[in-house]
Amino acid sequence: MHLLAAALRADREDICSLTTVLTETLAAALPPGIVETSHRRSLLDRLAGRAGHPVHVVVHGQGRDLHLRQDKIGTLTAESWQIIHGVVIRRRALSTSEWTEAVAEDLAALVAHDADTRNALAHLLGPR
Repeated sequence: MHLLAAALRADREDICSLTTVLTETLAAALPPGIVETSHRRSLLDRLAGRAGHPVHVVVHGQGRDLHLRQDKIGTLTAESWQIIHGVVIRRRALSTSEWTEAVAEDLAALVAHDADTRNALAHLLGPR
């Protein structure tokens, strides 16, 4: 879990890199719906058929959603939403370090029960 948090933390100031790690590197191994992203598309992105720049990442864990947003000037905002029966009952602001630790915890819990995810994380972390 600490290696995963360190890998995520290395890219914590760049939501684009973090989104790539979560949605492309782990996409094949994570169950559908674990990670969601929202993008801001410029006119050039639309004309070229590109997805645009990621501005919001949500990692759905057990009983909580972890949100990371980047505003137009590049400032990151991280939150944890506690959810019970589909209803948000509490929102808490996090630092980006706390957010990456929370994502690592949720993925570690998922890895404990899913061999494909465990193998994908092992490949991501590689020999360090």
